[in-house]
Amino acid sequence: MIKKIILRGLLGFPIGIAIGYVITIVISLIWAQGYYSPCVPELATAMGNEIYAVTLQAFLCGLLGAGCSAGSVVWETERWSIVVQTGVYFLIISVIMMPIAYFMYWMEHSLMGCLSYFGIFALIFAIIWVIEYLVGKRNIREINARLSKTK
Repeated sequence: MIKKIILRGLLGFPIGIAIGYVITIVISLIWAQGYYSPCVPELATAMGNEIYAVTLQAFLCGLLGAGCSAGSVVWETERWSIVVQTGVYFLIISVIMMPIAYFMYWMEHSLMGCLSYFGIFALIFAIIWVIEYLVGKRNIREINARLSKTK
């Protein structure tokens, strides 16, 4: 299990960097009025310049990807119910995401900013979870139908 966690974490690191980079492109296309905005301006100010900010952002996006990937082994713990798996995975990624989002200035640095960011994060998690659950349920139904036909 430890080996699987480490391997997934190592794979997740570059995936996290890639996803973070794609997000900066999408955000730039939507809000930067024709310019590329590699990071939040507050982060560049806090870091002293843009290159330090982008370097930190890439590293933290990598950590986020590694943490989410490594944490995915939770879904393979068959002795746990889906409720326990979901709760543990949500706790893992929340513990990783919230400090990173705070340090990266992805949220307002206030209690309301943190609470609203967490609420949006939880809502997105719930939507993705429901979609994945329904897809899995449909796949199981299709497999069972095929098995019934072969009997």
